[in-house]
Amino acid sequence: MEALINPDVLRWARERASLSTSTLAKSLGTQEDNVLAWEQGKKKPSFNQAMNYARQTYIPFGYLYLSQPPVESLPLPDLRTINGKRDHGYSLALMDTIRWAMERQEWYRDYLISQGVTENRIVGRFSVSDSVAVIVADIRATLGIPNKPNRGDFDDYFKDLISKIETAGILVMRNSIVNNNTSRPLFVEEFRGFAISDKLAPVIFINTADCPEPRLFTLAHELSHIWIGRSGVSDGGPANHRAEEILCNTVAAELLTPEREFLASWEADVEWQENIPPLTKFFHVSGWVIARRALTFNLITPSEYGAFIARKIAEYKARSKNGTQPYNRLQTGRVSKTLATAVASEALSGRMLYRDAARLIGVKPHKLSDYSKKELGF
Repeated sequence: MEALINPDVLRWARERASLSTSTLAKSLGTQEDNVLAWEQGKKKPSFNQAMNYARQTYIPFGYLYLSQPPVESLPLPDLRTINGKRDHGYSLALMDTIRWAMERQEWYRDYLISQGVTENRIVGRFSVSDSVAVIVADIRATLGIPNKPNRGDFDDYFKDLISKIETAGILVMRNSIVNNNTSRPLFVEEFRGFAISDKLAPVIFINTADCPEPRLFTLAHELSHIWIGRSGVSDGGPANHRAEEILCNTVAAELLTPEREFLASWEADVEWQENIPPLTKFFHVSGWVIARRALTFNLITPSEYGAFIARKIAEYKARSKNGTQPYNRLQTGRVSKTLATAVASEALSGRMLYRDAARLIGVKPHKLSDYSKKELGF
């Protein structure tokens, strides 16, 4: 039985999913010539083939019967500049990740309302036209961040900052794949993070496909977006010329490495890379952040910075993956500990079905009680 579907929608669905005809044909268990013929309207897929086509391209089956491909609006503003260009659109993986985050944010928003919460006053406290120094001072005072951390490395600083941010009512989500689907990776070449600047339930998302070192800067950058009340998807690139991105980059840099202390500690009479170890130890940030700050002050050239970052990326890609976190701990970071705690509490108290809780936080219903004890401290 043939499916009388629109070939234009077939082609749109495949391209939207960033799949080649050969890759899709392999997934469908058919020849590439058949996929090409379907998209050209020369042949019709069977009903079962059409259903599989929809599954493999992540669209509702009914879309294939539309008279023309649907027009999708971007769920968040695009603030990126990739390879010096804009208007490059979002991949399906990024679109689905934003929707995934928004679904959880909407649930948490309703939860807060049920708890009598009416507003998070941090959100939009300042604007793009406000002083960097004033914004940084307010973030430090609100979150209790000293000019220089007392101990630990950048990973400790990262975890501590996330804890402070979540305590302030901002959900921090981290993932390197779409939801829990390991066959749908996120790419740092497309984005490093995004912010949802909601007055009640703001969200920061960090793309952990990125090297660990720049994640701290991304976190501080997206935090700045919440403080100025601007949602958007960011790449955090130093060459970005959008006003809000320039401000958020500057706020993040000053928050992590205050200018006065940085310049006072920089040794100009040694090879620039020799400054990296002592400054990472002093500020408890990564070498990546130190190199970026040095670029800001023209202490190193763009080519030196680029070579340093390229080497860091290569080292990360060549790393051993033996230190993978346990699934439950990884899952808690994906959805935010604050959200996971709220969802688990509602389920265990009987105010929410276990299956609904499991769908939101990615833990199987029969393991929810054990997960709550071990990971959330119930």
